[in-house]
Amino acid sequence: MSTPTPEAPGPRDAPGPPQRVDRGDHVVAFSAEVAASAEELFALVADPHRHHELDGSGTVQSRAFGPHRLQTGDRFSVAMRVFGVPYRLPLRVLTAAPPTTQRAGVLEWAQPTGHRWRWEMAPVPADPSRTVVTESYDARNQLRVVRAALRLSKVHSRNGHGIEASLSRLQNRFSPDS
Repeated sequence: MSTPTPEAPGPRDAPGPPQRVDRGDHVVAFSAEVAASAEELFALVADPHRHHELDGSGTVQSRAFGPHRLQTGDRFSVAMRVFGVPYRLPLRVLTAAPPTTQRAGVLEWAQPTGHRWRWEMAPVPADPSRTVVTESYDARNQLRVVRAALRLSKVHSRNGHGIEASLSRLQNRFSPDS
């Protein structure tokens, strides 16, 4: 009787689909592993002129106004289109902290109605060429009446689908098979 020989290590398993992250009431968040460094991903997210490349909802257009590398306190705006209606959305950066070996990169901005979009990019400890990216829509600071209206119109649910699609786009963009 022969002993089975262990198989040679193969290519790393492809990352799984985005997974929902529980951040409490009024927050929709998903995480996914992406085959790119946290620095590379932070540079992409920190450039509002490239947000349309990330957007999985189909609402962010290719025109943006503001710096190409967001810093805490910056103001910028992006052209949007929802239900066929174009508009320009002004935003303010609350946090722009590039990743380091000690901490994840964080980029967060606020919309005029009080809700926030946040991107976190944490290097995978065993492989810094890979990053766990978490994107969230946080409506906790939103005006109650706006939050209630948006929930009734299923914006939270649509944002969840858009976040999942954005993270899937990032995974596909940096897939070794691409």
